[in-house]
Amino acid sequence: MTILGFGGGNFLRLVSNLILTRLLFPEAFGLMAIVQVFLGGLQMFSDIGIKTSIIQSARGDDPDFLNTAWTLQIVRGFLLWLAACAMAWPAARIYDEPMLLQLLPVVGLTTIVAGFTTTKIAAANRHLQLGRQVGIDLGTQAVGIVIMVILAWIMRSVWALVIGSLITAALRNILLHRLLPGVSNRFRWDPVSAREMIRFGKYIFLATAAGFLINQGDRAILGAFIPLGELGVYSVGMFLGTLPFLLGRAVNNNVVQALYRMKPPAENAANRAQIHRARRLLVVGTLAISGVLSYGGIWLTNLLYDPRYHLAGPMIVLFGLSMVPQLVFNGYGGALLSNGDSRRHFQLLAATALIQTALMFLMIPWIGVVGAILAPGFASLATYPMKNAYTARYKANDLRGDITFLALGFVVNGLAVWLHWPDVVQLLS
Repeated sequence: MTILGFGGGNFLRLVSNLILTRLLFPEAFGLMAIVQVFLGGLQMFSDIGIKTSIIQSARGDDPDFLNTAWTLQIVRGFLLWLAACAMAWPAARIYDEPMLLQLLPVVGLTTIVAGFTTTKIAAANRHLQLGRQVGIDLGTQAVGIVIMVILAWIMRSVWALVIGSLITAALRNILLHRLLPGVSNRFRWDPVSAREMIRFGKYIFLATAAGFLINQGDRAILGAFIPLGELGVYSVGMFLGTLPFLLGRAVNNNVVQALYRMKPPAENAANRAQIHRARRLLVVGTLAISGVLSYGGIWLTNLLYDPRYHLAGPMIVLFGLSMVPQLVFNGYGGALLSNGDSRRHFQLLAATALIQTALMFLMIPWIGVVGAILAPGFASLATYPMKNAYTARYKANDLRGDITFLALGFVVNGLAVWLHWPDVVQLLS
């Protein structure tokens, strides 16, 4: 179900991307990339792990626990919107884009909408009951795309993306509340539940702050060095180039993490073998998709997009090489969180974020988008000894499998870079 939801969602996103890139200029996507960096940062810097708390807690089905989580979530949503308003002026000055003064407060309203998201989603993930949620997500995404396309046709402005996003978020929220089974949320404050979530979530908060630098740092730094149009092209290349990693992360978050909880590898050899089998199957699948994109990315981009976006093709090829370590090591964080070890999970993400950010500040001024693409791969490799040591505590590491798949991925995707080198080298000009 997770793969169906991810595949369907990204197919719809691709269709939307293809239509909207013909109706809007690259600068519109560059502006939205900067807005999403700030909103993503606010979300991550204030995350206290509410969803993860519900999934891993023994009280994850208790109505008092769920309703307290929902109340916390709503308060957080309003605080995030106020923070988005406060950041609008500094953002406009940093990027020299006056429109950010208006865009950030309006797009920030999505944080309020997200605050009212039902805890039925976390409960469904806890029990691997994902079918209805996937249907709702795909349906609302399709409706949202139609709305955005109509607005883009009429307005020819970045506001089409903003208004469409708000309508889609609100519609999804309403349908999830009405159609998902489970505890209907009410305002509730149970001090015991709140203390448990905050105690577990303090390291989640720190980990997601580090996650912001890992997941959004490229656009935040690139936006200060390249024009908005180029940032818009980079966003297209990143969307297609990182698809295998995003698929792997979705499956890990929704399935593999729950397997770690239900079948702890430290418990017996049978559990360990089952977890390794599931992880290896996922790594093989995502590496295969990455290989297809590495060899066909330039052809695909030239076929689907107009010439303004053709440099996204060699970016996809380079993403294929950089993604190899991230695809192979994807999911180890779930092994830590399923054991309630949010402290080591944070330490791992913090080390990755520090190395990746330092590399980006060194490489982007020198080689531009190439530095932004390669830095995450180098950072993932550099922190592997730490990943292996931490997961070994719970007998969840897979050293032999990791080395084998790393070698395979680097050979296959490295050959794609070599074959397309004349195209890839254009990114350095």
